[in-house]
Amino acid sequence: MREVAAGLRFPEGPVAMADGSIILAEIAAGRITRIRPDGVIEPVAETGGGPNGLALGPDGMLYCCNNGGFAWAEQSGLLIPHGAAPDWAGGSIQRIDPATGRVETLYTHAGDVQLRGPNDLVFDAHGGFWFTDHGKTFARSRDVVGVFYARADGSHIEEVIFPMENPNGIGLSPDGRRLYVAETYTAKLWAFDIEAPGRIARGGGLAGHGGQLLYGAGGYRWFDSLGVDAEGNICVATIGEAGISVVAPEGGLARFVAMPDPFTTNICWGGSDGRTAYVTLSGTGRLVALPWPFAGLTLNGRG
Repeated sequence: MREVAAGLRFPEGPVAMADGSIILAEIAAGRITRIRPDGVIEPVAETGGGPNGLALGPDGMLYCCNNGGFAWAEQSGLLIPHGAAPDWAGGSIQRIDPATGRVETLYTHAGDVQLRGPNDLVFDAHGGFWFTDHGKTFARSRDVVGVFYARADGSHIEEVIFPMENPNGIGLSPDGRRLYVAETYTAKLWAFDIEAPGRIARGGGLAGHGGQLLYGAGGYRWFDSLGVDAEGNICVATIGEAGISVVAPEGGLARFVAMPDPFTTNICWGGSDGRTAYVTLSGTGRLVALPWPFAGLTLNGRG
């Protein structure tokens, strides 16, 4: 493992670019940042609020899940998100031009449903994207939220999966026929079969949302964002007893890769062969890189 960058303000949402740089969100700073291969850190855009998940769209623009902002605590050398920001007024989906830094707000609502804390997103092969709404936690209450599907041109958004317990990471299988969603506080990874763009097949079970349980973590672990490798393994960033939980596509834990930060929040892949994993260690404000046994899945969108 090598340190690529330090001094970041709760980094999340890493995106590997074609020029070898990594663009990520600094949630606590309300900005999007580029990290060059030589470690030089450059500002890309000021989003305000709490920029969280990032993805490249088919138009070459960055799409951002903005959670509206957290409150923060610092303890034992860690920066820790703590509830909603005092000025929180809702979340949004933003489109960002990585060349100019222009920020445009695409969505704040899906019909009558306010976006509370959008967290992570993934584009499909049809020009649309799935995203999770993690919601917000308050002193004595927590939002009940779901998963949405939207068009990149701002023309359509709808809540497709509801209810879920603070969904966080989201990804697609290599063939695009399954949607994976990780819930934070239950530490459960769910799979949904996709019938058509923005449509899922409803399964049975007691959960209410019709998903198939692939894996539930035990112990002192919660799930954050995720990535899928070219072999179809679902690699879930895991906080608490921290690391990357690698879940086989048929279900069950294939392996666990420990990380040195209790707030290990996301993973993406880059490098000439796609086998360099970039992991955000958010509590200590670092981006690290390490060799990975499989290449990352080629995402819809362009780098």
